[in-house]
Amino acid sequence: MELTGSSEVGTDDAINNAIEAASKTVKNMDWFEVIETRGHISNNRIKHWQVTLKIGFRIEN
Repeated sequence: MELTGSSEVGTDDAINNAIEAASKTVKNMDWFEVIETRGHISNNRIKHWQVTLKIGFRIEN
């Protein structure tokens, strides 16, 4: 599964936000892989980060 998280704090926070949002509906998540990191610049400073992830999970029998 692929999803994107965002944060004004940093990339780790963006990753955690994405995983937390996914955990509301996806169970048994095992791993993630960062696919892309992007950001928004405002007044010559980083305004927020966006991180796109692949999430792996186990399917229950």
